[in-house]
Amino acid sequence: MKPIIEAKELSCFYGVVLGLNNVSFTINEGITGLVGPNGAGKSTLIKLITGQLKPSSGSLSVMGEDPWNHLDVLARIGYCPEHECIHKELRPIDWLRSLAVLSGIPWKKTKAISEKALEVVQLPSVHWNKKIGAYSKGMRQRVKLAQAILHEPELVILDEPMNGLDPMGRREMGKILKDLRSQGVDIIISSHILHELETLCGSFLMLNWGRVLASGRQTKIREDIKNWSETLAICSDNPQQLADHLLEGNHLKGFLIEGNQLLIWLRDPKDFSLKWTEYLADCDVVIQSIENKSQSLSHIFEKITV
Repeated sequence: MKPIIEAKELSCFYGVVLGLNNVSFTINEGITGLVGPNGAGKSTLIKLITGQLKPSSGSLSVMGEDPWNHLDVLARIGYCPEHECIHKELRPIDWLRSLAVLSGIPWKKTKAISEKALEVVQLPSVHWNKKIGAYSKGMRQRVKLAQAILHEPELVILDEPMNGLDPMGRREMGKILKDLRSQGVDIIISSHILHELETLCGSFLMLNWGRVLASGRQTKIREDIKNWSETLAICSDNPQQLADHLLEGNHLKGFLIEGNQLLIWLRDPKDFSLKWTEYLADCDVVIQSIENKSQSLSHIFEKITV
């Protein structure tokens, strides 16, 4: 599979301030999550991919080309920024038609193209004639996404697209993005809502302090991490008795009780995964559920940023 983005020894500096420091990675087709705390280098990377910044050293290719000052490549990219740059006195149709003209689309075609984009992001037509300033946060996010897909790009980059959305709005946004992917659009999502990324993304690029901590599919990232300490959450009718039993068997590094849930850190995860029924058989408690917490993206990210 040919990568859509490839970086080799890529660095970007703002004077003496480090944005990205000698990073190498590939991003393949699909939906990719860009993960990292504030200052990790996510915004710098997005600006490099979208041709807003030129690398200080190293190389970056997007769909096989250098995006810096390359209009043909940039025309194949859609970008939805984190901050709102929407003219709130305009109707969405008017705003989108203006952007379409700036993209080189003839005026006569802009109305149909703008309406199609609003339909894709599932903004009800009853709102199309209202000023954007009267919209809710979730509706404005849809309009921002509409401008990003207006010219039918091959790659769409979204910076914090779930900001300000309620749970239902986040689910709807996720469905829209999955539908776009089913149509062959590649998507990169930068977000702090890690559990939302887990349901959307097939792979991840994890950054911190301008460096790549891990990249690839979640299972690959997990396998690459050494000295892994498995974390299980066990719900039972007597978590204290269960903790005492496991401590007596010397299976635990530590534990935490929250209501009917026992959170445990295991000494030998592989051994416990093979023999847990045997170890719990002689403990007189009712096990209601067992969940592997260390599989989550949040747990992985916490592990590798320590």
